[in-house]
Order: sequence, then structure tokens, then C-alpha cells
Amino acid sequence: MENSLTHDRRFDIDWLRVIAIGLLLIYHIAIGFQPWGGFIGFILSNESLESIWVPMSALNVWRIPILFFVSGMGVCFAMRKRSWKELIKERALRILMPFLFGMAFIVPLHWLVWQSYYDQPLQFLPQPGHLWFLGNLFVYVLLLSPIFYWLKKNREGKVHRFLAMLFQNPFGLIVVMIPFLLEAIIVNPVSFETYAMTWHGFFIGLLAFFFGYCFIYAGSGFTATVKRWKWLFLAIAIALFSYRLLVLELVVPNYLLSIESNFWIFGVFGIVFTYLNKPSRLLSYLSKAVYPVYIIHMAFLYLGSVLIFPLDIPLEIQFVLLILFTGISCLLTYEFVIKRVKFLRPFFGLTY
Repeated sequence: MENSLTHDRRFDIDWLRVIAIGLLLIYHIAIGFQPWGGFIGFILSNESLESIWVPMSALNVWRIPILFFVSGMGVCFAMRKRSWKELIKERALRILMPFLFGMAFIVPLHWLVWQSYYDQPLQFLPQPGHLWFLGNLFVYVLLLSPIFYWLKKNREGKVHRFLAMLFQNPFGLIVVMIPFLLEAIIVNPVSFETYAMTWHGFFIGLLAFFFGYCFIYAGSGFTATVKRWKWLFLAIAIALFSYRLLVLELVVPNYLLSIESNFWIFGVFGIVFTYLNKPSRLLSYLSKAVYPVYIIHMAFLYLGSVLIFPLDIPLEIQFVLLILFTGISCLLTYEFVIKRVKFLRPFFGLTY
């Protein structure tokens, strides 16, 4: 969610943030068409559309970790112009305030819609809901900023030279995978893809946030490596997913999912860094809108589910309509309410 503010703005990283949040919205919409979605509190369609779970299961192993990588990159850019105190203050305003506001006023909205739809008593106990991501981010900033500022002070030191050398080689990225592999083995989550409010989600996010910072801190080597080897990384990711789908029927050890996750992420980085590091009016708009859209999207997803699922139309059309309803409603709310009502802006991570 972090803004990559620097004199040499990385438009590709802005695009990564926008694309990752867009995929997150589509993933959440797809859950409403899965028979197990009700167990995690989603409103369900009358029938299942299990075919869309094939691409969603490929996305599921890297959709959240890549957001933490991007957030760590954003902190590295932000620290170039901020002291330790300035960083904490700025992140408290951009992360902690929207997190607390959203937990009190946004998250209850979709739970109340769910309770009303299923004729449940209207009640709400404070919880982060989908905004758990922001809570984790702020904790990571507090935990890792001393290390990050030590690295900043020693920019020409041995650690910087080691990281610069490591990321210039694709085998260096294999080394990066080792902590993620150990996390998957040691934590051994019941489900690798369950990140929200779990120790697995906390630790994999912490690692991704840390290495996201390191990738930018080390210089241009990481960018050059993923751009050069992107198709190999993607080919390995696709091969691992195909093996998982066709041979293992999606029942896979966590360590294999960890490896697949990282190859997807490095491949996506390579494609975006190669083709999308350029400004555009669309990016300028979406990069500002994406954070508020993330905060409010669940309320409109649940409202759209209530309106669309009872319709007697094919499930595929319901899926498309729900994507359109959620996306358009979020953007209209951003454009005509959040963006224009001055006192609301800070609660959605925007400046006055």
C-alpha cells in the first residue's frame, strides 16, 4: 500500500500495487462462488462455479506475499527522505489511522449485510476483517525500522555490497527463498493460503516486507535479474502449478507451495519491471484510488452479492456482474465521496 515517493519514481512498482489489489478484489469475489466460502463468512451464490477455482488456486499462493514485498519496497523509497521519527509518524497516519477507522466503521458494514442476508442477529465484535493486512504492516514498520535505518547508515558497508552481489545472480534469489521455505516447514500451517490473522500470514509477510526493502536497498541488481530471467521464473512456476493441479490434485506440501509462490512473484516482478515502468494518466489515477478501494471493497462486494446472487442468470454472468458492481461502486465512492470530502481523506490514507 505504500507510496514509492522518490525523485526517480518507479512507475512499475505503482503498477504492481494496483494490479495486486485488483487481483485481490477478483479473488474475494470468486470466493462467493465456492462451496467453502460460507465457512469464512462470505455470502454464497445459489450454485457453485468451481471452474474459476483453477486460476484462483494458482493466484492464491502469491497474491498476499507480493503485496508485502511491494510494501517493503515502498518503505525503502520513503526512508530516503525521512528520519526514523518522520517515518513512524507518516506510517501511523497512512496505515494505523485507516486501520483503526476501518475496523470501527468499514468492516462492520459487510458483516451487517451478511447477518441481514442470512437472518442473523445484528451484532458486531471489533475485528480487523480484511484490514488485517494494514495491522501487520504497521507492526512490521515498528519491528524492522531500526534494522532498516542501520542499513541506511551503512549504505556502503559490507552488508550492502553482499546484497548487491547476491541479487545480481538468479541463484541469489534461490537463497532468498530459503527463509520462506523454513517458515513453511517450521510454522507448517494447516492451509498455506490462509494468511489472515495467522502466524503463517504474519511471518511470511514479515519476510516479504524485509526482502522487499532489501531488493530496493541493494540497488539495480534485483530489477535487472528478474527482468532477464522472468520467463524462466514463470515457466518454473507454471510447471510447479501444473504438477500440483494435475498430479497432486492441489494437495501439496507447504514447502512446495512456498517455492512455487516465490517463482510466481519473481516472474511477475520481471514482467512488470520490463513493460510497465512508464507514467500514464490511468496509473496516476489508480495509484491514488487503490488504497481507498482496498479499504471499502468488501462492503460493496457483499452488497453486490445480495443484489446479484438471487438473479436467475448464468453463474458466469453473475461473476462478471459482481466484478463490475464492486469495482465501479468502489471507484465512484472514491471519486465523489472519499476524494472530495476533505475530513475523510486521512481515514483512507490520503493527504489533505
